[in-house]
Amino acid sequence: MTSHSLVPQTSGLSLPVAQMRSVFHPGDVERKLARLQEAGSQREYENLRVVYERMLERGPERFQVKPSGVPDMVPLYEHLPNFTDVLDDVKRHVALAQDSRDGLEVTPMLLLGPPGIGKTHFARQLAELLGTGMSLVPMSSMTAGWLLSGASSQWKGARPGKVFEALVEGEYANPVIVVDEIDKAAGDAQYDPLGALYGLLEHDTAQSFTDEFAEVAIDASQVIWITTANDERGIPEPILNRMNVFQVQAPTPSQARAIALNLYHGIRAGHDWGRLVDPEPQPAVLDLLAQMPPREMRRALMTGFGNARLARRSTVEADDLPRAAGAKGRIGFMQ
Repeated sequence: MTSHSLVPQTSGLSLPVAQMRSVFHPGDVERKLARLQEAGSQREYENLRVVYERMLERGPERFQVKPSGVPDMVPLYEHLPNFTDVLDDVKRHVALAQDSRDGLEVTPMLLLGPPGIGKTHFARQLAELLGTGMSLVPMSSMTAGWLLSGASSQWKGARPGKVFEALVEGEYANPVIVVDEIDKAAGDAQYDPLGALYGLLEHDTAQSFTDEFAEVAIDASQVIWITTANDERGIPEPILNRMNVFQVQAPTPSQARAIALNLYHGIRAGHDWGRLVDPEPQPAVLDLLAQMPPREMRRALMTGFGNARLARRSTVEADDLPRAAGAKGRIGFMQ
């Protein structure tokens, strides 16, 4: 399966993988597996046994991305003009890691702003810049409580959490993990869905994070944490104090036009049918796109491209785009 980025790729954005890091101790896993076998309860804990065997099969070492220098981030500043402060922070962390034996560490960050301004898209672009994987944890989900830390193997249907999966099943010791809509995490008197984050966002305690399903210490200290929220009032103060908080504004009209133009170029370049449409969009098309949140721009462009091809035209016209609506239809636009 192949995927296409929404923006053109530049070779200057890649960071090379430079070293390996162990994310767990095999001896801990071997002891857990031996106890399961001694207890004679293989059928009851079959899923747990499979997890332990998989850990031993894959081994503990994972790639830890490390820059050979500060990469050319100009394209990202152009594609994400309303994230300048965040990109500046990332560049500082990259500069600290270059020319040293240290791996790349990024202070956990909170992207605060209204829906649809590109917070999750930024996280994907950052993971692509760093050459590492990305996992998304939607905290508005009803199962958000165990998504991070897993559920006890004693529960039916239990499984490891996203942190464990990203590190044990993934390829990297420092993946990007996005905790989306952290302000919408709903807890109760018995369980705090953000409880695991108190330790995970602290470097020292994250070195021995224990997933509730596997009950084996995992080194999550290198994870690059990005959280998103619309309103910081729904986030506990101790969590806020563990992160760099960035207030991300909606793009200005000129920034919105630049984002729309980059999306047009990126989508066209990423598909074979792109050769059948004009290399540059009409000014009226950019005017309409600039009135939409970045989240909606791509959907609008795909509709526009499709309508242009249905009419056997190479030019996407303003009438090909759906009209952004305050009262949205089923797919978010008035046709």
